[in-house]
Amino acid sequence: MVRGLLGKIAGRSLSVAGKWQNQQLRRLNIHEYQGAELMSKHGINVPKGVTVGSVDEVRKALRDVFANQSEVVVKSQILAGGRGLGTFKSGLQGGVHIVKADQVEDIAGKMLGNILVTKQTGSQGKVVSKVYLCEKLSLVNEMYFAITLDRKSAGPLIIACKKGGTSIEDLAEQHPELIIKVPIDVFTGITDEDAAKVVDGLSPKVADRNGCIEQVKKLYELFCKCDCTMLEINPIAETSDKQLVAADAKLNFDDNAAFRQKEVFALRDPTQEDPREVTAAKADLNYIGLDGEIGCMVNGAGLAMATMDIIKLHGGTPANFLDVGGNASEGQV
Repeated sequence: MVRGLLGKIAGRSLSVAGKWQNQQLRRLNIHEYQGAELMSKHGINVPKGVTVGSVDEVRKALRDVFANQSEVVVKSQILAGGRGLGTFKSGLQGGVHIVKADQVEDIAGKMLGNILVTKQTGSQGKVVSKVYLCEKLSLVNEMYFAITLDRKSAGPLIIACKKGGTSIEDLAEQHPELIIKVPIDVFTGITDEDAAKVVDGLSPKVADRNGCIEQVKKLYELFCKCDCTMLEINPIAETSDKQLVAADAKLNFDDNAAFRQKEVFALRDPTQEDPREVTAAKADLNYIGLDGEIGCMVNGAGLAMATMDIIKLHGGTPANFLDVGGNASEGQV
């Protein structure tokens, strides 16, 4: 589910006899509203927002939080990108809407409990059980910001672009000169010079430069303290009151850090994940669900890969990758 340019940088691929299937490993994925709350705790500017799960909660939020707002941003919450251009199976177009306050209840009601299909969900789509209501900010400039792990520099890599709010992948292909990459020394940490390079890449028009530098440093601090594997904000924006604001939030976390990030991993939403993978994770099995018809249970990752290749070679398609490991118990099997 890694969106945009990070799909090329942070994605890991699994080859099945010549057929490439992107598999994002070692990461917990959380909802946008959860990411915004986490950012806010670390001093990062985010829009005021409330998460609702029913029409009654929508009414309460409008009364208590958005009483003086003429317009509200209504965002469906699923663990997949492309929501804005998605389509609900009910026929509603788009999973993100900016509407008048008196239309919020109607739009949110049409989203809740319905299935949203995007380019990342597959044709089956995902059920929207939460909707994120946000204040509509007066944005004067939209940019792109991300932090990921880079094998080449063996550490975190900050990616910045002065154009955001659109497909960063298309932009990188058409105008690669706009993409700024700043590798960070994992031992030294981010310096003022590093943060300044990032801000230069963002090229803010009205926001205070020193304030932007501090926001970049806080984002890097969040990335490290919470054991993120990816942090993406598209767009990171400037407001009319000269603030740099994270108008979006996409965060992934290293599963290996679950033992020390209990608060973060408590945010996991298993209802948005492949139920087969959820069951396998509870049994501590290395499992990836695929779309074939032949199930595989193999001892050893290399042998599992070879088995899948053989299946494909003889005209079949594997239904899964499963390495049970050398110490699997009877219960796991």
